[in-house]
Amino acid sequence: MDAPTQLAAAPPGLESTVAALYQKSRAAEFGISCEQFTVVLSEISAKYLPGATAPEVRDLYSSLHVEELALARGCAAGNERAWEAFLIRYREKLYEVAGYIAKETSAARELADSLYADLYGTSLRDGQRVSKLSSYTGRGSLEGWLRTVMAQECVNRYRRTKRFVSLEEETEEGAQFASPQADPAPVIDTRVEAAVDEVLAALSPEDRYVLAAYFLDDRTLADIARSLRVHESTISRKLDKLCKSLRKSVLSDLRRRGMSRRQAEEALDVDVRDLRVNLRNRLQEPPSPPFSEKKAQADESG
Repeated sequence: MDAPTQLAAAPPGLESTVAALYQKSRAAEFGISCEQFTVVLSEISAKYLPGATAPEVRDLYSSLHVEELALARGCAAGNERAWEAFLIRYREKLYEVAGYIAKETSAARELADSLYADLYGTSLRDGQRVSKLSSYTGRGSLEGWLRTVMAQECVNRYRRTKRFVSLEEETEEGAQFASPQADPAPVIDTRVEAAVDEVLAALSPEDRYVLAAYFLDDRTLADIARSLRVHESTISRKLDKLCKSLRKSVLSDLRRRGMSRRQAEEALDVDVRDLRVNLRNRLQEPPSPPFSEKKAQADESG
């Protein structure tokens, strides 16, 4: 892996966390040093949590798919062992996804091969390899990210093809032109969206308030704790418990909807931002009385 221009140390208080994640990621197998791995993590936290506290950064790091992150960055750097592992894990899956998107066999094969070139990094910029895999941040599964990239590549190829067909020709063929739209969202099983919506609807108002405050409004743990008059660590534990409970409930719901456990696990490896579920409407409910107030009410009623 090409050495970064400037190595970064782990944020104060997170040295042991970064070291543990480095070991878990198996990045060394793909030629990535602990210092280089630290740089990658620092770039991710700077992008998504600028100015965050150490506990917030630790939560972000712990949520990352670090094994897939290390694999992707090793591939982006041209590490042969990383590419061997990548092809074993994802080659057939990419052809399956390409077939689903492009429908026709030859077009699907061409789409997949074109994406491989972009992933491998056949072009250079300032003497450095340019690989799409260097933009993968580990926030969702690598497979889900690849599906999104392939869908975007399909759209780009369609747009490039259309440049060679005149407006008059398409009009004569009966084509109708819609106003430009944003890039399409990745294909997500509707059962995942239904399950997420159902599980969120069953949450208590207080749980919805905490999730909305942290994930939608970007409020800090300390700020949420002050609003509920509890200690910051209480909110941290509550969020951790809620996330684990939500995942377990959604997996159970997907099993009930006919998925095998493996299918449910793979289907759930999506970025929540890609779900067609109005999370803000679903989560933003008036909070129930703060913990301390509820305790006082309980004492009075007793």
